[in-house]
Amino acid sequence: MDEKTWADAATTAPPMPDVAGFSHEFIDTPGLRTHVATIGAGEPVLMLHGFPQHWWQWRTVGVGLADTYRVICPDLRGSGWTRAATSRIERFSMRDDLLALMDAMELDRVRIVAHDMGALPAAHIAYAHPDRVHAMVVLSVPPPFMPMTLGMLPAMKHVPKLRFHRRGQSLAYLFEAPYVAKPMPALTVATYLGPLSDPAIEDAIREIYRGLIGGEVPALATGRYRKERLRVPSLYAFSEKDEPLTASFVRSHSGDTSRYADHFEIASVDGAAHFMTDDNPEEVLSLARDFFARVG
Repeated sequence: MDEKTWADAATTAPPMPDVAGFSHEFIDTPGLRTHVATIGAGEPVLMLHGFPQHWWQWRTVGVGLADTYRVICPDLRGSGWTRAATSRIERFSMRDDLLALMDAMELDRVRIVAHDMGALPAAHIAYAHPDRVHAMVVLSVPPPFMPMTLGMLPAMKHVPKLRFHRRGQSLAYLFEAPYVAKPMPALTVATYLGPLSDPAIEDAIREIYRGLIGGEVPALATGRYRKERLRVPSLYAFSEKDEPLTASFVRSHSGDTSRYADHFEIASVDGAAHFMTDDNPEEVLSLARDFFARVG
């Protein structure tokens, strides 16, 4: 995509929300212009947002970590203000995007905080390139070595609808019960969904669920990750109201995690559902601070 095309794509994006202290830049890697929001100084923490969100998800947790770390919040491919030369998204597209971004930003090694969709490229990097990750905190998504069971089906009921998403279908329902523990303000929902006014971002929904999510399912279903080992110290946190994926559910279904991981912890977040960084950002921040201080 040439400079004029990138510029044309940028004009279709909605205004970016403002958060005090964050700086913004666009970084070019092959086939991608990634929007990155950054705050703080120190060792880098890469914050990977969930779906259908973008860098603004970290407006509270990121600011809290910024007194110790350099907090780096990219918009993943198909989200926010990042623009791609192709609409295709494959299983490892975001992993490769992030590795290229780390190289461009001269980040040899990072800590990672990832939520929801962002948990997949986080795990892909951790398994394939453990030397590049000090430690990671993953929110609302079970570890890839946990067996898939029928008990997980309620957590996947939204997938078919998103896989075949059509333009104009509102995603506001994703920010209502049971996905949140308390009502999310209308302005917050509108800010999360704002980038979907760009047809390229809205069309990426199908690609995310075809390529990224759909591409991962065979590996999860066949237990491929139970034949590998997670070398990166990892904390997986689950909300008490995010049924069925609570901490107790994941503990019971994961079994002896030492068989699959070098250092693995599970934590529970009170008073929150799936979107825990909005329901209870203070506890998420506390968990991340503590874990990073102890490991990595």
